[in-house]
Formats: sequence, C-alpha cells, structure tokens
Amino acid sequence: MMEDNVIQNKSKAFALRIIRMYKWLIQEQKEFVLSKQCLRSGTSIGANIREGINAQSKTEFIAKLQISIKEANETMYWLELLYETEFITQEMYDSIYPECVELFKLLTSIIKTTKSNYKL
Repeated sequence: MMEDNVIQNKSKAFALRIIRMYKWLIQEQKEFVLSKQCLRSGTSIGANIREGINAQSKTEFIAKLQISIKEANETMYWLELLYETEFITQEMYDSIYPECVELFKLLTSIIKTTKSNYKL
C-alpha cells in the first residue's frame, strides 16, 4: 500500500527530529526527564508502524497502528509540557508539534480506511 510508505517515512523523519531535540535538550538545557519520555514515545510511533506493516493479519495491523496513535498522543503531551515549561521555544514547538498531529491524523485515517475495507 502506498499509504504505508508515506506514514512509515513521515514517522521515521519525525523520530529523527525527536532524537535530535532530545540530544539538544540534555546537552544544552540539561533537561533529562521530560525529554526522555518524549524520546520514548516519539520514536515508538514509527516502531509500531513498522511492526504493523509486517503484521500477520489486518487485526494485528490495526492493533499496532492504534498503539502508534496512543504514542503520538503521548508525544503531543510531552511536547506541550516541554514548551509550557520553556525548555523548548515557541519556534521549536511550532515546528515539531504539527508533525506529530499530522501523524496522529494519518494513522486515524489509515485505521478507519482499513476497517471499512475489511469489515472489521
């Protein structure tokens, strides 16, 4: 499926941005707690998508993508906290947060389409 490639590429690019932000936060801001949580959830989105793409059934595929949605939602929370505690700037937040929202929306759409196509 072409959608899978798009979501896989976007989630990996997002994970790489999260990793770079994490490195900056620990080196420059000396922030270790919120950034670690954001790193875990932000990189987990793509990992679960990758697992879903190689799922043995459509049910397993949907389950993995639903986990990715939860991880995206959690990442949005950590990004909000990092911004509201001034560890990241408005510019940084405005740059990365919409990418996470986009992943959330894409995942929701893929799950909805898969469920309707396969009557799950």
